[in-house]
Amino acid sequence: MPRMLDVSDEVRAEIGDEEADRLLAGENAPGSYDCTSCRTPGDSEQERTSTVLFIGDETAVLAFAHATCLPSQVVQVTEDQLRGAVKSITGDRVDLEPEAIVPEQAVLGVTSGLVLIAGELHPALVVEPTGPIMRPGAIDAGDDFLPLLIEQGFMPVTELAEVPPVLHGWSVLLAMGQLHAVLQPGTGPSGGQPVAWWQAHQPLQVTDGWRAAANKHQQVLMFAAPVGSIGRQPREDLLRGALDKAAANGKLVGAALPLAGT
Repeated sequence: MPRMLDVSDEVRAEIGDEEADRLLAGENAPGSYDCTSCRTPGDSEQERTSTVLFIGDETAVLAFAHATCLPSQVVQVTEDQLRGAVKSITGDRVDLEPEAIVPEQAVLGVTSGLVLIAGELHPALVVEPTGPIMRPGAIDAGDDFLPLLIEQGFMPVTELAEVPPVLHGWSVLLAMGQLHAVLQPGTGPSGGQPVAWWQAHQPLQVTDGWRAAANKHQQVLMFAAPVGSIGRQPREDLLRGALDKAAANGKLVGAALPLAGT
């Protein structure tokens, strides 16, 4: 059955007419999928669906999204982003390159909260995937989430006794009082424009206290832990307890990211 797919001209130019026509005919397109933007289920037989092509330096991944969430488009990302972060936000997809295949898919869960360090409250984001993040080309079932972040400049945190060092080039985008994205440096000769390492499918609300602390310090602390280390904590005291436990177990990295926006 033909799918209700939107394939933009720029996506068609990248994947070729033959592949685009097969998608539109329903040969290679999924029926049901998880929207790459809002992460809720979609059905290309019942609702308009956008094709979104993520392109790295060597690899391309085709994902699907509700047309009401995203238009069909080509998204340029770094190769590390594509093989690491993009696999964490894409749902069902057609892999255009054999090396783009990843054995596990995970979603990056991001929680905001205030963390008390040295007697002062700091705004923090806690990132925990819903599944293991494997290094590109890895053949075992290990979790490389923290090593990959350490390679980007994040530091191991053994206890929350002091603010982690500033990671220059990264930033947290806050606009109109809402959380939009975590940005990382671009890949051009001089760094290029920052690109989104994580982006909210819709802006996330933060508390007045969190926003006030972010404006005061002009930076946000980001902590990251592997799947199963933190969990969804309903209160900040429970979140702090989970962070302390992850740090003591050697399963926490962190950095202070400059604030972009207000």
